[in-house]
Amino acid sequence: MERGVETAQVAAIVLAAGGSERMGQPKQLLPIGGQPMVRLVTEAVAATGLAQVVVVTGADAEAVEAALAGLPADIVANESWAEGMSSSMRAGLRALRPGIQAVLLVLGDQPALTTDLLQLLVARYRATGAPIVAPFYHGQRGNPVLFDRVLFPELLAVEGDRGGRLLIVRHEEQVEWVKVDDPAVIMDIDSPEDYEEILGEVG
Repeated sequence: MERGVETAQVAAIVLAAGGSERMGQPKQLLPIGGQPMVRLVTEAVAATGLAQVVVVTGADAEAVEAALAGLPADIVANESWAEGMSSSMRAGLRALRPGIQAVLLVLGDQPALTTDLLQLLVARYRATGAPIVAPFYHGQRGNPVLFDRVLFPELLAVEGDRGGRLLIVRHEEQVEWVKVDDPAVIMDIDSPEDYEEILGEVG
């Protein structure tokens, strides 16, 4: 285990920049439980007690930022959001404060995520020092995924509409898998049907 990892400063990057083409409207702003989805996700992340929370906006940036008013998060506008998820990941990584040792990459369309689940991933990282910590539910890989700073250069090199999945494949033997009983890690919103299903779960 890497020395000092048990007290490591862990941050989160909430990726909320997409154009929601399949949804047909800004999914970051869809109401769930009376709140915009991006606010619900960011509240869960902020309550985890991390050293820093960064939210990357892009499409509908002003409205998304307004939805986050009052939350303890650093807002970063990604003007290159149309280039895909990797551009938002880079924007978030570059906004991290010095001393951050690991980061949780959180999708902005996973409103069923809980603070307990996020804390579980952070605790496993601090216990093992694994360079990648990822949840899986009934054998299916989920999100968010935690990356140690040793992999930040590789994350910054990802291009196109991809996130950290490439690194999980590349470093498969170094991944610390966390088995969870919460389907939230595999539930995201890409279509109106997904939205209706999520509303049935958490709305």
